[in-house]
Amino acid sequence: MGYRIAIDIGGTFTDYVAMDEETGGITVTKASSTPKNFADGVMEAIEKGGIPLEKASYIVHGSTIVINALTERKGAKTALITTKGFRDVLEIGRANRTDLYNYYYTKPKPFVPRMYRFEVTERIDKDGNVLVPLNEDDVKKIAEKCRKEGIEAIAVCLLHSYANSSHEEKIKEILEEELPGVEISISSEVTKEWREYERTNTTVFNAYVKPVTSKYLDSLKERMKKKGLKIEPYAMQSNGGSATFEMVKVNPINIIESGPVGGVIGANELGKIIGEKNIITFDIGGTTAKTSLIYNNEVRITTDYRLEQTPIYPGYPIKAPIVDIIEIGAGGGSIAWIDSVGNLKVGPQSAGADPGPACYGKGNMEPTLTDANMIAGRIDPERFLGGKFRIDIRKSYEAVKKIADYYKISVEEAARGIIRIANNNMMNALKLVSVRRGYDPREFVMVAIGGNGAIHGPALGKELKVKKIVIPRYPAVFSAWGMLMTDLRQDFIQTKIIRANEDNIGLMNEIYTDMVNKAYELYTTHGVKEEDVYIVKSADIRYVGQEHTVRTPVVPFISGSKDLEIIRENFENLHEQYYAFRLPNAPIEFVNFHVTAFGRVKKAEIKPYEVKGRPEDALRCKKVVDYDEYGKIEVAVYVRERLGAGSKIEGPAIIEEETTVTVLYPEQRLFVDDYGNLVIEGV
Repeated sequence: MGYRIAIDIGGTFTDYVAMDEETGGITVTKASSTPKNFADGVMEAIEKGGIPLEKASYIVHGSTIVINALTERKGAKTALITTKGFRDVLEIGRANRTDLYNYYYTKPKPFVPRMYRFEVTERIDKDGNVLVPLNEDDVKKIAEKCRKEGIEAIAVCLLHSYANSSHEEKIKEILEEELPGVEISISSEVTKEWREYERTNTTVFNAYVKPVTSKYLDSLKERMKKKGLKIEPYAMQSNGGSATFEMVKVNPINIIESGPVGGVIGANELGKIIGEKNIITFDIGGTTAKTSLIYNNEVRITTDYRLEQTPIYPGYPIKAPIVDIIEIGAGGGSIAWIDSVGNLKVGPQSAGADPGPACYGKGNMEPTLTDANMIAGRIDPERFLGGKFRIDIRKSYEAVKKIADYYKISVEEAARGIIRIANNNMMNALKLVSVRRGYDPREFVMVAIGGNGAIHGPALGKELKVKKIVIPRYPAVFSAWGMLMTDLRQDFIQTKIIRANEDNIGLMNEIYTDMVNKAYELYTTHGVKEEDVYIVKSADIRYVGQEHTVRTPVVPFISGSKDLEIIRENFENLHEQYYAFRLPNAPIEFVNFHVTAFGRVKKAEIKPYEVKGRPEDALRCKKVVDYDEYGKIEVAVYVRERLGAGSKIEGPAIIEEETTVTVLYPEQRLFVDDYGNLVIEGV
């Protein structure tokens, strides 16, 4: 028996969790994230964890390397090869606009400039038939141009290659022979889903980050091996599963949201343990607030992700399977500022890990949400991160005083205003994943995680009227803990528009069988036993004549009309939930076939909480805390580590632990369940 280790890079801290497979014991620690070289922060976290890597039986890493390379524009010098006549797909994009009346609207600037976008003579139709053969001389001429220009990565995306990938595969073969050392990404290996602009952009992004991701993963793996690692490390993928470093290097775009999804998967596993099927996750870190909805223990996956999207900017589409997360720039490090017309704003700008909030004393003098919570008395500066991190609360007062002076109010009132604005921003995100999608929050449990989730979660859960709020053990590193609960996962998607009727059952099963065979082949190639692989099928289905689709569960094998009726019923129930109507007599059609292939990974058993202790044994002191509309209240402060299972506390109160604080509001009550979770009711 050994240790299962997870390391998650956040905007401010790098989290480390190790689980003893024999005892279930947990070791947690944090290290500051190191943006100049994230591997330094990872290695520091491993060092602080104190567990030799030779004892690791499994290690998984949540990385921000891909999303940072994209947002900071620090990827490879990339070229694009496409079908003749489609050179400007990236430039044209979509005609629809996020903000119709914005006179200053600008389209996203392509990551590949026009001079590096090349055309080849070839043509395939939507059904995969070759209309014009590939001109291989065109490819060789392009390879020569790329060599002269010092191109480091090439994306290949041909028209309708999702239906027939033969031309793309031939181009890749020629380029690898002509340009050794240049990373090649072909769209048919990245995504077989239609939408030309979105598919092209996704392939370009994959090529753009491929060299930097490979370099990072290889370097980190080498450093871990020098420290004693004897096993193949895994990376957390955006779809909620994990994959080996070598598998990830093929399509690194699949780890663009590598870190945040760990919290969603962890919340789902926690829900299974405590008997809750409907969950809203609420994860607030140092830079962002993230929320996702889990219904009936099913994590929602989307392929309609957009990088850098805002209410007035469309962002860049990415057709990769990603856990459906709403993310906003509202975390502990989010900076409070006053706009040009005098409105108080919080975020999306963040002080990050370096220099961090003003109270860190590293040079930042802009007020942040953490500074506001310090002033409100919610966080004890003497016990921040277990007292291992020196905090100067005077810096918080100095920073927030700029806001106070502008509005001619006290510093305490300004801090309260910062917290209110941040809470409003977070509430909008929570409503986006719940109420606005037809879900009733009263049927859901909120799982509040991240370094700041337990500070803001009780107030927002109360306003949203969720059933109850759960603060798991070690909430500030919960995303890393969630990574330890994931199986391997690969998603296969194939666009093929087919009417859902008995005449097409054979073709539908043929498509699924081909995808399943590819899944087994991929896993066995990377050393996963066939008996450890299990398959889940779904499809994007719509009424004939519609544009939008609904992701719908599909039976394991479609054998006849009864199975088609089950699929239709599933589709119509979901369609009515999302769009408030159904069309019982309208024909339906499959648009995208989905196969999700899981590879089972051995997990440690989650054992009941063994700590004994009454609330009075955990009482540390009393102090005054600002509860916003309730005013300033003197409350009891408890040490979480001393609270035993079954302990009950009436609000208002503060529960402190090494990496976060739980703020219990008046009229709320808390108890510690059998697994050590803080469960807040009366919300």
